[in-house]
Amino acid sequence: MTRILIADDHAVVRIGLRQILQTRSGWEVVGEAADGLEAVNQTLLHKPDVVVLDYSLPVMNGIEATAKILKALPKTRILAFTMHDCETILTQLLQEGVQGYLLKTEADQYLIEAVKYVASGRYFFSSTISDHIRERFLKAPRDSLSVLTDRERDVVRLIALGNKNKDVAEALGISIKTVETHRAAVMRKLNMPSSASLVRYAVRNKIVSA
Repeated sequence: MTRILIADDHAVVRIGLRQILQTRSGWEVVGEAADGLEAVNQTLLHKPDVVVLDYSLPVMNGIEATAKILKALPKTRILAFTMHDCETILTQLLQEGVQGYLLKTEADQYLIEAVKYVASGRYFFSSTISDHIRERFLKAPRDSLSVLTDRERDVVRLIALGNKNKDVAEALGISIKTVETHRAAVMRKLNMPSSASLVRYAVRNKIVSA
């Protein structure tokens, strides 16, 4: 069972999200929140697997709420849900540890997919945002992760874009086992405990930048 909490300051939006999410077998909406502080408190109370979190919440915005949630419950997966098609906001949210960024204009089409990705530990970005990120990756300085080999840097970039090992293998023309080896080497060299930490490192070092 995947437990989900919805945080948005508009009741009609929360109702709509609940209706969509509860159509999925094995998913349960365990709580709702109308502001950032309530989102933190409800998350601590219900301990959901995924929080669908509006960025523009009153009392405490999505960035602050994300930081407090993940400090207390680091295994929680957070899907940022926003009207803002803005790389600066995306970068700030990634630095705090969100695993997805879904534009509200794409909710009807991608909400189920986004929650599914985030719940499974993968990263999800709205299509427009993903295009921006890929452009930034192409412009990223090659020495930003100087301790890594060129192939390891390639693996970092693709992982930070939310790709699974299989997708990375196909993109680079190597085996899944080789991807796993490179990934383990990267995590060891950078002393990263999780994929989320690796993404935050990539953001801070301008592999993903706004």
